[in-house]
Amino acid sequence: MYKYLKIYHSPKLSGSIEISGAKNAALPIITSTILSKNPVQLTNVPEVADVKTLLKLLKNLGAEFEFENHTLKIDTSSINNTTAVYEIVKTMRASILVLGPLLARFGHCKVSLPGGCAIGARPVDLHLKALKSMGADITIEQGYINAKGKLKGCDIIFDKITVTGSENIIMAAALAKGKTRIINAAKEPEVTQLCKILQNSGIDIEGIGSDEIIIYGSDGELLEFKPTQIIPDRIEAGTYLAAGAITKSKITLNNVISEHLEGILVKFKEMGFSFEEDNNNLTILPAKKIEPVKITTAEYPGFPTDMQAQFMAIATQAEGMSIIEERLFENRFMHVPELNRLGANISINGKVATITGPTPLIGADVMATDLRASSALVLAGLIAKGETNVHRIYHLFRGYENFVEKFKKLGANMEILQEDRP
Repeated sequence: MYKYLKIYHSPKLSGSIEISGAKNAALPIITSTILSKNPVQLTNVPEVADVKTLLKLLKNLGAEFEFENHTLKIDTSSINNTTAVYEIVKTMRASILVLGPLLARFGHCKVSLPGGCAIGARPVDLHLKALKSMGADITIEQGYINAKGKLKGCDIIFDKITVTGSENIIMAAALAKGKTRIINAAKEPEVTQLCKILQNSGIDIEGIGSDEIIIYGSDGELLEFKPTQIIPDRIEAGTYLAAGAITKSKITLNNVISEHLEGILVKFKEMGFSFEEDNNNLTILPAKKIEPVKITTAEYPGFPTDMQAQFMAIATQAEGMSIIEERLFENRFMHVPELNRLGANISINGKVATITGPTPLIGADVMATDLRASSALVLAGLIAKGETNVHRIYHLFRGYENFVEKFKKLGANMEILQEDRP
């Protein structure tokens, strides 16, 4: 039995919802507990498929945990296996994050090459090159990365900014011998939180939040982790703001850090939307008319690639021509043919998509191709006349917690249904 999401025309939303903890912060922080000598408590952990997959992987390595009501208690002192198997890793690219901490703690590990969303190669060669610079001996055999060696600090220059690469090397450097300097490091809030956690556990780190991070390693000594609350998910927040935007509705998000959303909010404002802020609450107000926009995806603090698909859905309703250039990943316009099936007018030339609006959308059967593309199709489905069926919705549950329930709370009419397929 397969599941699909049926969305009924829901042209107006209202109300407020809570934003969950950030999946992309939770994953590296959970893997960083491999470096801890004590059990660790994490709160505001999103109960999404990717987190559950990672916990399954850590349990397979020998870790013990309890996870309920968004609180994770995890003890990695019982890890007795350093092989991250293909069966688990293939479903989630972020599994590569166990490589750095396992190697730093045990001096050896075997990690399957990762899988995950079909949005381009996203190679792990930058991770491996950096670990080799730190003294690791690395070979790839039968789809597995075999790594061994005692890590020593050094200067690492990333040829291109890599979020998971930065996180992997930050964790590896925490237990390495001596000083590691990472140049061209990622500056995402999720990377910053990881650094602060390691700093609070006793590691001396300079340059947190900048593109040059210096880490003075513990030379193999395990760390004393403190309880930590995961930051709110800026991409989930952006997605629900996009829902308010496309339906021209006033909706309020609770538990957000507006500073993390600046690259997104700038583009909403260019399109005619305005906002009200109150402590950690953010309300989007409808635009009188939706203006076309030009967007180029970039590393933080620029416009996030994870919001590109959602803004493309909004742009189908803008009065004029919008241009979206995807600079970070290839294959990240796979939602375009699906949006066009609903009546959008979008053309692609290489890494540039041109969206001509406004076009009326009409419900149809569409296929989700990756996590964020899935949400773009849902946004389009809200304003499409009739019914829209989004297939392969398992992508959605990898990164959005209580997705359907939150949309229903805002007044959307949608339901998950079963379909028989041979």
